[in-house]
Amino acid sequence: MEEAKVNEEELLRVGGIITTHGIKGEVKVFPTTDDVTRFKDLKEVYLEDRHGRYYLLHVDGVKFFKEQPILKFREFNDINEVEGYKKCDLYVDRKNAVPLEEGEYFIADLIGLSVVSDDGAFHGTLTDVMQTGANNVYVIEEEDTHRELLLPVIPACVLEVSLEKKRVLIHILKGLLD
Repeated sequence: MEEAKVNEEELLRVGGIITTHGIKGEVKVFPTTDDVTRFKDLKEVYLEDRHGRYYLLHVDGVKFFKEQPILKFREFNDINEVEGYKKCDLYVDRKNAVPLEEGEYFIADLIGLSVVSDDGAFHGTLTDVMQTGANNVYVIEEEDTHRELLLPVIPACVLEVSLEKKRVLIHILKGLLD
């Protein structure tokens, strides 16, 4: 396999290889995308190995077992060829990503945004997005205390997300910081 040159800022993580499946080079994938069915349309992915090198892989087949994608890559035809890539991540190029609806964002674009409340107070940096099922939760690391603030992503709390301004405008509901 030839190492691929990539712009890491243009990559979006769609999953990670959990383990092998069968003896013909298939892999079970833990999806990190909201819509697991997106794997049906996947033509190619970038595999990041344990040394931070990227390789372009071509998807030859996709099947599902209990909502978990099982992928077959053209580049691998034997279990021994994929064994060394367990716990490695899979990415797509932004240009091949699923189009977003208005008000939807890629988690990778949210990480690092400044978080400011509607009273002008700076609260810290958005460090993670927890996907809980009911609604997402923004994890904000407070600058001074390094304490984590968990903010539900609901209209009453998240007033505006501006990728251009690199900022999230929030409203702190009574009792949220207690």
